[in-house]
Amino acid sequence: MELFKNKNIFLDWEYDGDADTLYISFGKPRPALGVDVGEGVIVRYDGKAREVVGLTLIGGGERMEEYIRKNP
Repeated sequence: MELFKNKNIFLDWEYDGDADTLYISFGKPRPALGVDVGEGVIVRYDGKAREVVGLTLIGGGERMEEYIRKNP
């Protein structure tokens, strides 16, 4: 498996404030297998191409607010 094989690929992202979820795609979004690696992070993997094609970050806004409250 290769990570970031093509360095010239653009990042596409979308934030869903209602779900507090950030979706990041490396290149054009495409179907992929989601692998939950814990801590609200899901790695999106294209098995045919053998590459990571994106990330889904769940609850990041809430965790950031909590961190700021605890570390003024």
